[in-house]
Order: sequence, then structure tokens, then C-alpha cells
Amino acid sequence: MTNPKTVRRLFLPAFVVLSVSLGGCASYYSHYGVFPAENSAGEERQVMLSWQTAEYPDWWLQADQSTPITVTTQCSSRSWRMADSSHQEPGACADGIRACGKPGQDLIAATGEPAGEGTACLSVQPDGGVNQVTDIGQSLMLLVSCRPARTTRQAGDEEENIDYLRASAVPYKVYIRKAPRGALNGRPPAMDDSMCDAE
Repeated sequence: MTNPKTVRRLFLPAFVVLSVSLGGCASYYSHYGVFPAENSAGEERQVMLSWQTAEYPDWWLQADQSTPITVTTQCSSRSWRMADSSHQEPGACADGIRACGKPGQDLIAATGEPAGEGTACLSVQPDGGVNQVTDIGQSLMLLVSCRPARTTRQAGDEEENIDYLRASAVPYKVYIRKAPRGALNGRPPAMDDSMCDAE
């Protein structure tokens, strides 16, 4: 007859190993999309969206997770973070994936009125039921509803560009690349800022 203490000694290490191995069931991916567009001043720029996800097998109880989407515009020091209800501070300006305005920094493009924390300045259109970052597939529709109150700000002795992607009544269609995190093709391309210095 097997000693119960022996069973416990054998079972406990096996349980720990199983728990650790199942805890690493997620697959990690980088996502990004780069496209040419104008900023609010009408200058040609590259715009990049990027985020990361942890995806779990269908049989695993944990839901897929993501970081917010970072939106950057070439030559600008300002970036946006688009969040959904799964993120810690999604903002209360709208449902779905959005970035809310900042008082004193943004204007509603259609009216010129000040945009604040209750205004969704950037949003992913819920095409096909996309309401969370983890729902995004090979493309997304990005709507920009705000423009900057000022395109530059003083940073010490220099002026710093804080312009961003031009507002449009028609969403921008952005194609997305997905690759395992850390893979060479999973890194977003570096934006060439040499043109910014020339201007």
C-alpha cells in the first residue's frame, strides 16, 4: 500500500511544474501599421500605430490581453494612447477603442470648440464588432475627430512640434502587420526624423 505522505511528495512537485508550464501558455505578438498622411498643418508625414498582445489557446480560461495602441506622427513629440475597457485607464469619452482629448491641447475639428476628456479625439470604428484591441485583425478604420490647439510648444530654448494626424470625416484604413514579439519582422520601422531637422 502506498504511503499517503509519499503520494503528497510526488504530487506537489508535479502540480508546481504543471502550473508553471500552463502559466506560460500565452503567445506574444507585436502589431503595427504605418501609413502616409498629412498632419493638421498639411505636411506629409508617416503615422504609426503599434501595440502588443498576449494570446491564449481557446481551451485556456484566461482572455487575450493587449497594451493600448500608441499612435505617433513623424516629427511630432506628441503621441496618443488608444485604450479599451480592458485597460486600466481607458477614459470615459466613448465606448470601444478610443483616445480622449486633453483640455487646452485639442479642438473638435468640426466645430473648433475645445475638446476635453469627454471628447473621443481618436477612435477605431467598430467595423465587424471590433470593440477591443485584441479583436483587431489585418486592418482597422481609424477616425480622427480633433486637431491640436497649437502645433508647437516651447521646450526650453527650442520649439517642439506637437502636431498630429489630420482630422477627417472619413476614417483612415490602416493595414496591420502581426509577428511574434522579438522577431526581426515584428519590429516597427524606425521613422526617419532627418527631414524634421531640415524643416
